[in-house]
Amino acid sequence: MSQRARAALLLAATALLWSTGGLAIKLVPASPMAVTGGRSLLAAGLLAVLFRGRLDFRPSPAFLWAACGYAGLLVTNVVATKLTTAANAILLAYTAPVYVALLAPAILGERTRPADWAFVAACLGGMALFFLDQLSAQGLWGNLVACGTGFCYAVFTLAMRAGRGGSPVSAVIAGHGLTAALGLPFLLAELPLSGTAWLGLGYLGLVQQGLSLVLYVWCIKRLPALSAICIMTLEPIFNPVFVALGYGELPGKWAAAGGIVVIGAATLRALREATRPQADTTAA
Repeated sequence: MSQRARAALLLAATALLWSTGGLAIKLVPASPMAVTGGRSLLAAGLLAVLFRGRLDFRPSPAFLWAACGYAGLLVTNVVATKLTTAANAILLAYTAPVYVALLAPAILGERTRPADWAFVAACLGGMALFFLDQLSAQGLWGNLVACGTGFCYAVFTLAMRAGRGGSPVSAVIAGHGLTAALGLPFLLAELPLSGTAWLGLGYLGLVQQGLSLVLYVWCIKRLPALSAICIMTLEPIFNPVFVALGYGELPGKWAAAGGIVVIGAATLRALREATRPQADTTAA
């Protein structure tokens, strides 16, 4: 098997690992902040050991924004997954490119092209469909928090772009460390946890977050951008499938329609970017 084929298979495994997060979070009998704190503590520890000697924690503005953005997306994703359907939580997070398109001109000086505004309009329309389902008050708050996940993901992306000469893994570890600091008081307050809770936290921290990032870093260096983009669409597709099979939770019909619009628009734009001439990508 060629190295590229091996990388493609491992990246598919990475996407599937990420997509199990919704089900694992649903099954852990603990509060959202306790879950995200415990998960990040384990993930930060594992990644710090595996990437030791290659880390750079110098606190530049871009590094700090990246760490805060990553911590924000970790916290809001877990909270949203607990409050609304896992499908809504993951699919609304994929609206991040909307915020990137709106903020990149001011923050990075990278212009947003006319075609990007069509993409923004499509995503906003898809977002609106999520709120047409009959939602409980808790579900409504969950959807709003999930929109915050998309925003935090955009902040992380913009900061990583601004500080692209730094260490992306270091920013991720710092984000996990900040998340752990925020969540640990909640985790300690809920001790003792059941064996099921510890098993779930161990899986989320060491496998779903830790091991998956190690695989992602190895694979992304060995695959064309177009291949990586197509493979990673497995995450938002399989996340609600795993939750439906393991937890019995199904998204509403409007949320399903909105998800198709959002993922379709994001995928088409990503494919377009991946196939553009390299010299033109700086205008993205």
